Amino acid sequence: MIDASPLHRALAFVAIANLAYFGIEISVALAIHSASLIADSVDFLEDASVNLLILTALNWTEPTRARVGFGLAGLLLAPALATLWTIGNQFMHPVVPHAFSLSITGLGALAVNLTCAFVLARFRHHRGSLTKAAFLSARNDAVANVAIIAAGLITLVWPSIWPDLVVGIGIAIMNAGAAKEVIEAAHRERDPRP
Repeated sequence: MIDASPLHRALAFVAIANLAYFGIEISVALAIHSASLIADSVDFLEDASVNLLILTALNWTEPTRARVGFGLAGLLLAPALATLWTIGNQFMHPVVPHAFSLSITGLGALAVNLTCAFVLARFRHHRGSLTKAAFLSARNDAVANVAIIAAGLITLVWPSIWPDLVVGIGIAIMNAGAAKEVIEAAHRERDPRP
């Protein structure tokens, strides 16, 4: 059995880091009209919420944690919905995002997410679907941030809305995959038969 204190501290750190970077990223996203940064900023807010919820649910029974795991899977889909809304808006009112701001904000997001993934890595196999959701979210977000940086670099050379939109769609697909993994972990937690 793992000592809960390090896990509690890790989850609290990750929640605060995600909430802080949400504020930064949403500000830049709105200023430069970036679909991928809006999707990623909503994802930071979702990650902060997920980690706070996990922190609250750690001492609950396995069946209750499994139910929370199903709920967390739904939360992982929230950024996908924000991305779809932003993409629709970009098609109606196309604005090429500022390439340097896109890449530098993606680089900051990458630093935050790699730190969070590193902090959560030792707990990813403990407490079933809950800690798995937190780790997968941080890991997937780091991958998305590399794509955001690349979209900014491509936009610098080829000013277009498309690199940003493609990355936004990719973030939505990745979050759907993470939601599926969390649902599978929650099923195993609810019914632990081999």
